[in-house]
Amino acid sequence: MVIIWILLLGICDLGRQVSWAKALSSTVRVPCARGKLCDPRLRRDAGGRGGVYEHLGGAPRHRKLYCATKYHLQIHPNGKINGTLEKNSIFSILEITAVDVGIVAIKGLFSGRYLAMNKRGRLYASESYNAECEFVERIHELGYNTYASRLHRTVPNGAGTKRKASAERLWYLSINGKGRPRRGFKTRRTQKSSLFLPRVLDNKDHDAVRLFHTNTKYKESIQKQQKNSGRQKRGH
Repeated sequence: MVIIWILLLGICDLGRQVSWAKALSSTVRVPCARGKLCDPRLRRDAGGRGGVYEHLGGAPRHRKLYCATKYHLQIHPNGKINGTLEKNSIFSILEITAVDVGIVAIKGLFSGRYLAMNKRGRLYASESYNAECEFVERIHELGYNTYASRLHRTVPNGAGTKRKASAERLWYLSINGKGRPRRGFKTRRTQKSSLFLPRVLDNKDHDAVRLFHTNTKYKESIQKQQKNSGRQKRGH
C-alpha cells in the first residue's frame, strides 16, 4: 500500500510539473528575428489606443503630424516651421524617433532638419540634433498626441520671467488656425492647436520617399530647391 501511495504522489507531481511547463511556455516570449519578440503588443501602430507602443523603443516612424486646426506640420530646409493644407507636401513627411521612453525627436525627411524649441518658446528647424530637439510625446483621447518641449517650460516664480506662474506648465508644439506656430509659453494641452494626429503616409508620399532614396536626379532637384530657398531668405 505504501508503494502504491508513493507511485500515485509521483504521478500527481509529474502532472503538476507538466501543467506548470505549459503555463510558462505560454508566457515566455520567443524571439522572432533579429532580437524582436513575438509579442502582438509590440506590433501595434504608434497611433494605437492604449497599451504598449512600439515607438517607445522601436525604429523611426515615417508619419505626418496633422493638427486639429487642419494643418500638417512642415519642416523647411531654410529653418522655417509652419503648417500646410496641402495633402502631399514633401516637407510634411517626418521621421519620428524615440530617444528615451516617451521622448521623441522629430526630423523632416526631405529637409534633413530637426524640430526644436528655444528658450523663448519659438519653434525652429535645427541642422543638428541637440537637447532642444527633444519632445515629450503623450497620447490622449481620440488618438491625438501632444508634443511638449523636454528642456523648456514655465517654472513657478522662475528668475527672469515677466509673469509669475502658480504651477509648472509645459510648452507644447502648436499650430494656430492660420498655419503659424505659437510660442510655447502661450500653449495649453487642451487647445486644438496643440493636438496632433500621427498619420501614416499614403501612396503618393511613399512614392516620393522611394524616389528620394533611389533616384539621384530627383534628390538633386530637391537639394537644389533647398539651396535656392536659402539664398532667397538671405537676400531678404
